[in-house]
Amino acid sequence: MDEKLETAEKKVLVEIVKLVQKRGLEGTKGGWKDFLNTYDRKLGASLSDPSRRSNDVLVSFLKTFAKDDDLKLFDRVLQSHSNRNIVEQFRKQSQDNESPEQRLVRLTLEHPQYPLDYMFPTGDEEWIVTQPPKKSRMMKSNSMVAVDCEMVLCEDGTEALVRVCVVDRDLQVKIDELVKPNKAVADYRTEITGVAAGDLDGVTCSVVDIQKSMKKLLSNGTILVGHGLQNDLQVLKIDHARVIDTSYIFKYLDAPIYRKPSLNNLCKSLLGYEVRKPGAAHNCLDDACAAMKLVLAKLERGDIPLVQEDVTQPEMEKLLLHRIPINVHKEEISRVIPGAVAIEEKPSKKVQGRHYSAFAVFNSPQEANQAFENVDGNEEKDSSGLPQKLVRFLFGKGVTASLYIRKMAQDDFHHQLLSNKRAFQGEEKSSESKKLKTDQKIVETRENSNQLDDHLNEIERLKQELNEKYARIVWLEKSIESDKVKTDQKTVEVTTATSNQLDGHLKEIERLKQELKEKDSRIVLQDKMISNLLKKVDEMKKVPKKTK
Repeated sequence: MDEKLETAEKKVLVEIVKLVQKRGLEGTKGGWKDFLNTYDRKLGASLSDPSRRSNDVLVSFLKTFAKDDDLKLFDRVLQSHSNRNIVEQFRKQSQDNESPEQRLVRLTLEHPQYPLDYMFPTGDEEWIVTQPPKKSRMMKSNSMVAVDCEMVLCEDGTEALVRVCVVDRDLQVKIDELVKPNKAVADYRTEITGVAAGDLDGVTCSVVDIQKSMKKLLSNGTILVGHGLQNDLQVLKIDHARVIDTSYIFKYLDAPIYRKPSLNNLCKSLLGYEVRKPGAAHNCLDDACAAMKLVLAKLERGDIPLVQEDVTQPEMEKLLLHRIPINVHKEEISRVIPGAVAIEEKPSKKVQGRHYSAFAVFNSPQEANQAFENVDGNEEKDSSGLPQKLVRFLFGKGVTASLYIRKMAQDDFHHQLLSNKRAFQGEEKSSESKKLKTDQKIVETRENSNQLDDHLNEIERLKQELNEKYARIVWLEKSIESDKVKTDQKTVEVTTATSNQLDGHLKEIERLKQELKEKDSRIVLQDKMISNLLKKVDEMKKVPKKTK
């Protein structure tokens, strides 16, 4: 057997055996480990990792299953892999004589993200796997339909389909249906989906109904088109092999391949219109039509150079915060990122389950960039190649949480913004201007050194005040306990004077706690300022001494 084919077969067999283990299924000789103990008396279940067993052992185990439900499960997984193999073989065989539509299918399948995005849990009972046509002429079909879905957030943290739209190559509507979620809904996210709870009154259409309609549309080799199509297939619970993903087939010039363009930017750049205005709800019919129009434009005009999306000044004044746990409120995030003037929740089409995203807004791009630099955390790149940091923090009653803080543009864009204001200063290069700059830096260094001493003294003073406040709070709390007068074991009476005194102490404690909170914030800001000043002092020390 060909080595590559054997490896592919081994991968499928291992996946099925692991699925059997996960579900606790048993054949005529029991579960996987029971089978090994009888099949291999030498090693038995001591070597239970399916990936370390031969194909013969895996096949022998799977042959012990005879129940229809089990066999249907295996068949679904096999069919999914078989479909991809069929499409892959067809791609190789027809590459020299492929149609323009098939070329776009190939570009989608060859994208590095495809194996990660399009590996679906086809072993789940609710999933369907469409079968590619057996006849080669149908595999050459240029028939296309485009799909887009809207999803709501369910109480269990998963997502559910609420609306689906499908259009054909001529932009004729084939499906436009509201769908009744099969779970309790936590958030309809009307500002994104455009669907409110009342819109579903009387709606009986289910995901199963949509699957049946989609299965008919996707028969005979029909190609499915969409933008970020894996999200739509995930919520539809459909595994279809012939796909064109518009987020894959267009790419920016001089940008990493994983930097995927947005649907709105593609429409602005290639079709001359915005698919939606800022702040407007999504319309999945418009999105489905937009995806089809983009594919038709690609077929007509070939490879189209795509300029990266412009990042406006207001956007540069923000940092993106994502994967925020839903139990961490915006007020608590403000303490993680000092200097932000506001925290704005970011609307997102894709349901994010137990996390959400937001923007930290600053007064200028420089402040946003400096805030990112001041945040503790290892810098890395997100899936779009933009700089981000993972930040861990405490909130509530000492609970640990984390979130990602990401810049809105590449570093070179930030540097360009910062240098624009100073561009004219580099034109004069006389020795006199250099001398003046050197003198100015020396003066600045002295001023910064004095300022640094002032900040250190201020921090020491604030810390001393904090210690005194904490001591006063402890004393007041003890005083409250001592003011309680017990008359006997059954009743406790507190005089009016003592009650008033307790109220006064409680108000004093609340006032002091508020002051402590403000002092903590001031100390954080002071520490940041000292850090910046130390950097400037180090830079000033590197300035060459003025010649006499």
